[in-house]
Amino acid sequence: MTITDAVILANPIRCELGEGPVWDPTRQVVLWVDIRRGLVFSGRLDAHGRISDVEHVPFPGTVGAVAVAEDGSWIVAAAETLLVHPAAGSTRELVRVIRARQLRRTNDGKPDPAGRFLIGTLSLGDDSQNEVLVRLERDGSLTTIDDDLTLSNGLAWSPDGSVLYSVDTLRRVVFARSYDMATGATGERRALIEFADGFPDGMCSDADGYLWIAMWGLGEVRRYTPEGEHERTIRVPAPHVSSVAFAGESLDTLVITTATQDLTDEQLAAYPLSGKLFTARPGVRGLPVPPWSGVAENEKETP
Repeated sequence: MTITDAVILANPIRCELGEGPVWDPTRQVVLWVDIRRGLVFSGRLDAHGRISDVEHVPFPGTVGAVAVAEDGSWIVAAAETLLVHPAAGSTRELVRVIRARQLRRTNDGKPDPAGRFLIGTLSLGDDSQNEVLVRLERDGSLTTIDDDLTLSNGLAWSPDGSVLYSVDTLRRVVFARSYDMATGATGERRALIEFADGFPDGMCSDADGYLWIAMWGLGEVRRYTPEGEHERTIRVPAPHVSSVAFAGESLDTLVITTATQDLTDEQLAAYPLSGKLFTARPGVRGLPVPPWSGVAENEKETP
């Protein structure tokens, strides 16, 4: 196993809960969110791995994830609903994921290989084993994939789209199952990776089919083979590493988000770069993430 510290500080913005980096190849920008502050950031990635010209868009409440459509529209996972933020025009609610006034919120989400958006949930109250992973279909309805999670988190697919990987953070497990790109049908879920320390958080795939997993509490990003073997570790100077994504024209830059959430004053003093954005050049290329395909004109809202 290889261990490296080859990361650079990409931007000075400090997030309370930085998450969900996304590469928009059409507009050549990196997006990421600060979940608890309800912000979506976008900025330019330069040849040195730094991200500048950053703009931000605020949304009410929390923002768990964002994805980009071909036309530049965003699908935004608000606290309980999915929103459409068009490239021009007003933001509107698309569908409700969580019933009102529950102590829960949306968390990580990503388009599948066909462009349908998957989104998971977490509990804001007591420990839960009833969190969900759902998929937004083209007709605006929601399909439940899992309904027994502790904290739904990172998502990734194999290069051919035939395997879905998903994180259940508090169980410390990455699941794998077969996935039909055409229909969205899934096979039996199995534990691919189980962790003894730290908590798996956000995740992405590279072009070789390996998984890159952000390890909350450990200050690491780990690379695993498709068989679940730990192959490499990138150390990050922030304990709470939250998510990862490949970016850049060649998809050769790994963007890493971190958080200050749940850190003590002593930890913040010891790790002053917590909450900031980092990049690394790991020597592999990422797997492209398809744009969000949107919904049909007759979209409907799910109660």
